[in-house]
Amino acid sequence: MNNFWNNVYRFPRFFVSVIIGFFLVAFRPIYKKLKQQKNIIPFISLFAGIIYTTYSILKSMLDIN
Repeated sequence: MNNFWNNVYRFPRFFVSVIIGFFLVAFRPIYKKLKQQKNIIPFISLFAGIIYTTYSILKSMLDIN
């Protein structure tokens, strides 16, 4: 039974490390691209488009005027 509680105690640390690893792997290429000056404007445009699209979809779904 002690082994079970030991595993339960270790699971949150494992989960946090997996999440951090995912974000490091996913965003490192974007960070490298943003170091180049010519890639900043398309990235900001894409990010703004994603935010606007999400806002429009949520506004329609929730019937907010």
